[in-house]
Amino acid sequence: MISPPNLKKGDLVGVVSTARKISSKELEASKEFVENWGIKLVWGKSIDAEENQYAGSDEIRASDFQEMLDNPDIKAIWCAKGGYGTVRIIDKLDFTNFRKSPKWIIGYSDVTVLHSHIHNLGIQTLHAQILLGVEKKSAETVETIYNALFGKEYSIANSPHTKPNLNRTGKAKGEIVGGNLSILYSLCGSNSSINTDGKILFIEDLDEYLYHIDRMMMNLKRNGMLDNLIGLVVGGMTDMHDNAIPFGKTAEEIIFDAVKEYNYPICFSFPSGHVEDNRALILGRKVTLEVTHNELRLIFLKSVN
Repeated sequence: MISPPNLKKGDLVGVVSTARKISSKELEASKEFVENWGIKLVWGKSIDAEENQYAGSDEIRASDFQEMLDNPDIKAIWCAKGGYGTVRIIDKLDFTNFRKSPKWIIGYSDVTVLHSHIHNLGIQTLHAQILLGVEKKSAETVETIYNALFGKEYSIANSPHTKPNLNRTGKAKGEIVGGNLSILYSLCGSNSSINTDGKILFIEDLDEYLYHIDRMMMNLKRNGMLDNLIGLVVGGMTDMHDNAIPFGKTAEEIIFDAVKEYNYPICFSFPSGHVEDNRALILGRKVTLEVTHNELRLIFLKSVN
C-alpha cells in the first residue's frame, strides 16, 4: 500500500463536499482552527453549492473532486461533510493522475465509499473527522489527525467499556481496512468492495435499527468478509434504535454473535466513528492490534514508502 506524502507547512488542502450541502460560513471556525497548523484550505466549488440535500448536482460534486485530484498544488483533500451522496459520483471519477501522485483523502462515514474504492487502487487514506466541527472534537482526535497527516508516529489506546465485556483478547499485525458498516454493506458486489482476507477490519455506524445491524453483519458474513480476518475493531455504534418488539441484543452483542465462531482478537468501544473522541485511522497502513482484559491498543507502523 502506497502512503501519500506527508503534509508540510504551507501546503494547500482542498475542501470539498461529496455528499450533503455545506456553506463556507459554517466552516469558518474549522478553517481557522486547522490553518493554525500552517496549512491553507482551498474551497472547492461544491462548498456553498446546493441541490436539495446535496452539495450541488452529481456533476458539480464529481468535477469538484476531480479538479482537486488532478491539481498538483493540492496536497490533500478534506471532505467537509458526510451524509449521503458519495456513491453517486464514485464512477464518474478518474484516478489516473491520483495514482501517479497520491494525496491524502480525509473523512469518514459516507466517505467510506472513497476509502474503499481507493484501497483497491493500493493507496492509503485517512479515516478521520470531516472538516466541519473538527475544532469541537477531543484533543486526542485532533492530535491523531495532525500526526497522521504530518507523518508523526502514533498509537491509540483505550479501556473496554462495553457491558458485558465482549472483547476477545489477542494480538494481530496487518493492514487495517473498513469504515462505516452501512457503506461497506452497500458496496458489496461492486468494484469498490474491499477484500478483507488477512486484514484487520474496522467498523462503526450511526442511527441504525438493531435489526439493520444484524442484516448487515449477516451480509458481510455471507460474502466471506468475516471469515479470514486477523482482527476486528468495532468503533462507535451510536444512537441505535429498536422496534416496539425488542430485538433482544445490543449492537455490540449482534456483532459478536456474527463472529463468535472465529478465533481472531476483537475489541469494542474503540474511540473512532460518530463519537466525540473520533481518532484518525490510516486505512491500508500496517498496524499492531493488542487486546487485553484491561486495554485496547492500536499501533500504527511507520510507512516504508
